[in-house]
Amino acid sequence: MSQDKPVLHLMCGKVASGKSTLTARLGEQPNTVVIAEDEWLSGLYGDQMVSISDFVRCSAKLEAVIGPHIVALLRAGVSVVLDFHANTVERRRWMRSIVKATNAEHRLHYLDVPDEVCKARLRARNAMGEHPFTASDEQFEQLSRHFVVPSPEEGLDVVVHRFDGEWSPIEAD
Repeated sequence: MSQDKPVLHLMCGKVASGKSTLTARLGEQPNTVVIAEDEWLSGLYGDQMVSISDFVRCSAKLEAVIGPHIVALLRAGVSVVLDFHANTVERRRWMRSIVKATNAEHRLHYLDVPDEVCKARLRARNAMGEHPFTASDEQFEQLSRHFVVPSPEEGLDVVVHRFDGEWSPIEAD
């Protein structure tokens, strides 16, 4: 990875797989900003989001506004850690359009974590009450049905993080 070019870091993993934990770690790099979807959605649309379809609707609105801003940051030489899920081909297509509009490098971080581990983390996160949104096991299952593992045909540089029994993702393969 060249230090001269900004990098767009993308996150792919099921709910509570450790995306935000990895995002925070990557966001500590110099000249890097983190943009967290859940924080923006909660601040802008929190009272309007009671279902998964509400999330999809509000998320699409946020994409339309934040996309050009991300492009501007990358063109200005600032690296961006995008804490937005990249769990579907359609969402990754949007993210790929940002990459194409800039001269930035990119990394799609795929967190490969077993469902049982994600659910345990989700329950713990819900109990702590610090996350902007809570999700039930049923909602985890609903969201997981839409999850698609990234494929090489999508044209993204994928970095796989496999679960090794620790709370946070391990270093990439």
